[in-house]
Amino acid sequence: MRAVEIRPGVRIRWVEVPGASPARVYLHGLGASSAPYYAEAVAHPLLTGRRSLMMDMLGFGISDRPAGFAYSLEGHADALAVALAKIGLRRSEIIGHSMGGAVAIVLAARHPEMVRSLVLVDPHVDPAKPALGAPGSRGIAAYGEADFLSHGYERVLRDVGPHWAATMRMAGREALYRSAVDLVRGTSPTMRKLLLELEIPRVFLHPEEAPPSGARELTTAGVQLVSVPNTGHNIMIDNVEGFARAVAQQRLSV
Repeated sequence: MRAVEIRPGVRIRWVEVPGASPARVYLHGLGASSAPYYAEAVAHPLLTGRRSLMMDMLGFGISDRPAGFAYSLEGHADALAVALAKIGLRRSEIIGHSMGGAVAIVLAARHPEMVRSLVLVDPHVDPAKPALGAPGSRGIAAYGEADFLSHGYERVLRDVGPHWAATMRMAGREALYRSAVDLVRGTSPTMRKLLLELEIPRVFLHPEEAPPSGARELTTAGVQLVSVPNTGHNIMIDNVEGFARAVAQQRLSV
């Protein structure tokens, strides 16, 4: 485990595997932690040999949970940019799952010097409508903050299943809620528009049975769409071989 202080008393932490440059930086989704979700894939023979940082965003996993942090997509991206700069990393390959994909897009748009290429793993690219009982961020964002903290959190934790609950329990409750609210609200311009306008190599991994909406627009803008068979939303867990092969085969150098 490594750590860097991004402001007095506030640290982002990660698990690192040494290797060659350019580094790969792995970002987790909402209520998750990078090492439990990515470790098996990082250790796959197709992906070994590269410096790999499985980073936890503020409020999640082993990173700190500052009370005064906004937990917006822009806030997460800016905090990561500070961390990467202090580590001494520039132009890294960023691999982001779900919410981590949205944060990766914002990071590339706001701090282009930090990002060499993007691998987006079934990412959020569009705003969504909150709905009580819906899975993930939409269900969490349907609560008011006070209601979520008082009783909604326990209900969500019970409903998400044991794998997600194992890492969701590590998240700060305010961080989980505020990140979910901002994720469904989206950015302005939207994450999709930011993604379309980026001029770096971009790969969009999706389950074979669930191609992304607006696929033609994405491919026209140069985004590589890669379907990974036998997977749901957690592609890197459901099919480690397929995920590793999809990442390793992309020509992401610029």
